Amino acid sequence: MSESELLATVQAALRAEHAAVYGYGVVGGRIGAGRRAEAKAAYDAHRARRDELRRTVGDLGGSPAESAGAYALPFPVPDAAAAARLAADIEDKVAGVYSDLVRTASGERRRGAADALREAAVRAVRWRGGSVAFPGLAERAAVPSASPSATPRT
Repeated sequence: MSESELLATVQAALRAEHAAVYGYGVVGGRIGAGRRAEAKAAYDAHRARRDELRRTVGDLGGSPAESAGAYALPFPVPDAAAAARLAADIEDKVAGVYSDLVRTASGERRRGAADALREAAVRAVRWRGGSVAFPGLAERAAVPSASPSATPRT
């Protein structure tokens, strides 16, 4: 794997984490009080991963991708049920980019990506109430989703 391919994959993960942080802002505003702590924990986890990826991009000699001002949501989020669906969707998409990073990285970076993939898959199961066969793989069983790293609003 070339250094430029690794950098591109890390940047993709960073962009997904930016979108996840934005998405969890929406989730936190719509989720019921009973799941608000769970949403806050996920938000904090994604912020930490985002910050770690910014450092990694710099370590690889790149300039970290910046967050968009806003992101298009994959569907309307008028209530707590939709917020939970959005959270599961976010985690599915984040798992996908970490799956790519697992394939391209090695050593400690690969372990970190595998940990992030596992964490996203576990959060997705909690939000969805069920699991998928191969979290992070596009070929897995169909799960309703759209990218949290979807089109930024400009």
